[in-house]
Amino acid sequence: MSESTERREFDVIVWGATGFTGELVAAYLNRQYGCDGGLRWAIAGRSENKLEALRKSLGAGAEGLATIVADSFDRESLQQLANRTCVVLTTVGPYALYGSELVDACVNAGTHYCDLAGEVQWIRKMIDTHQSRAEQTGARIVHCCGFDSVPMDIGVWFLQDAVKERYGEYCTSITLLVKATKGSASGGTIASMLNLIEESRKDRSIARILVHPYSLNPEGEREGPDERDQQNIRYDENAQSWTAPFVMAGVNTKVVRRSHALAGYPYGKGFRYSEAVLTGSGLSGWLKASAMTTGIAGLVLGASLSPTRKLLQKFVLPEPGEGPDAELQQAGFFNLMQIGELPDGTLVRSRITGDQDPGYGSTSKMLSECAVCLAKDDLDTGGGVWTPASAMARPLLARLQENAGLTFELRE
Repeated sequence: MSESTERREFDVIVWGATGFTGELVAAYLNRQYGCDGGLRWAIAGRSENKLEALRKSLGAGAEGLATIVADSFDRESLQQLANRTCVVLTTVGPYALYGSELVDACVNAGTHYCDLAGEVQWIRKMIDTHQSRAEQTGARIVHCCGFDSVPMDIGVWFLQDAVKERYGEYCTSITLLVKATKGSASGGTIASMLNLIEESRKDRSIARILVHPYSLNPEGEREGPDERDQQNIRYDENAQSWTAPFVMAGVNTKVVRRSHALAGYPYGKGFRYSEAVLTGSGLSGWLKASAMTTGIAGLVLGASLSPTRKLLQKFVLPEPGEGPDAELQQAGFFNLMQIGELPDGTLVRSRITGDQDPGYGSTSKMLSECAVCLAKDDLDTGGGVWTPASAMARPLLARLQENAGLTFELRE
């Protein structure tokens, strides 16, 4: 925390606190840190009545929790909000529609910021617009602080740190494979994806950003050995399994590559990273991979056409603000495997798990711990547009394992 932000009224302000995910964040912060302990936090949104209802729902210990009214399109109210806190945590998406003014306010105030954005075209815009100014003001802007892309980004850092200690060198490539997940897609995530598809259809330059494997790297460093993310069925020899495309790879892989670039390429400029979904071996694995690949392609095609997009929104896809009940969130989980290859061909494996629904329960905990890490931990990064791993890898890893129900394990 900088000297200028230490004297501010709050450590963290939760923006969008009355939305579905925002309420989960508020409940987690209240449960984990309380409202009268070492973390000074507040809830913020557009409606005073909804904020008051949320505060009451948190129970007797939250009577003193501050509420702040602001509006995504009222620049002055957002600037006042940013001026009052060390960190703004925001759940208000799609960020390409509702997030730009808040980032600008945080950069101007030297206030740290974290979000759940998975919108590559918008993140790239924020990098291009704010990197230099954020370096000057000291604001750490950290996107992708939920299931996309904290487990993957921190997971690569964890595996490389572990194998460096054990073997004295880094992996030259890492593949992340989704073994199992249970949970629902976030309505906000779906809304962001639909907006992204619509923007890319109108502007081909956005489409190029979405498919370029290094589009989030610093300017002048957008080349490397990786190609487009997996689009079809593949057989993974190392895993001895068929694989299908992972719908979130288009965000995660670019975040991991930006982390590597911002760290100065410690794994070498030939380092490769990819993601896919494990579907099993044999005919059954091939059939499952085929069905998943066809389903993803059909969803993207349907979302690209206005008539079918409206039908999907009306009858199939969840609305922003909708989500599973508490029982379903608790029953959710994710189980990810990483396979790394050392320079001599030795394979190493790690496992990453989360104990709740990845899109809601686990994501809300990850985002919260990112905000607390930015507010309370002694980080050695200055201002700029960062990734979770490049901004706070080691302290965030500790927080995720101690508080947020995640595990990162090197497998023997």
